[in-house]
Amino acid sequence: MSRVKGRQTRSVSTELKTRAVDGEEMVIEGYFAVFNRATELWTGAYEELSPEAFNETLGNDIRGLINHDTTLVLGRNKSGTLELKADSHGLWGKIRINPNDSDAVNIYERVKRGDVDQCSFGFNILKEDTDFREDGSVKWTIRKVDLHEVSVCTFPAYEETGVQARKSEIEQHQKRQLDQRKHQLKERLKQWH
Repeated sequence: MSRVKGRQTRSVSTELKTRAVDGEEMVIEGYFAVFNRATELWTGAYEELSPEAFNETLGNDIRGLINHDTTLVLGRNKSGTLELKADSHGLWGKIRINPNDSDAVNIYERVKRGDVDQCSFGFNILKEDTDFREDGSVKWTIRKVDLHEVSVCTFPAYEETGVQARKSEIEQHQKRQLDQRKHQLKERLKQWH
């Protein structure tokens, strides 16, 4: 189970695309998450999404946002303006742009020009595996999430609070290991006396 609590965001270096359907409907589409790709949070600490991470969450009421801003909604799966599906590569999404929404048209044009081409997603971790390796590195594999939103982003980055929570988990693990070694040493010393 995860020790990371609260809403998380993760970013993907992927390429968003725009296209006009039948010369009229504008869409932004691409992968908002990629599976089995380890992201280095800091030296020796990695995180990756497993292919089953979104299996139970795509029926949620999910929004497509600009830069995680809940006031800038581009689409919503419940209204049919946001389509999401998981395939072998990752979480693919398509947002149908409202031509009467100037914010949506502006971000569409920025993606079309290549000025904005990154994305991110917001979620809670429900299940993950932690692998503390012999070489001192650690890898988290996120197995199950509760997805809230996907975002078209100008500057996507791992949220600092998520990284801090991961670092805290490492510190707790190291403290437990040290306490265990101290206990073992005390037990050995008792045997000598």
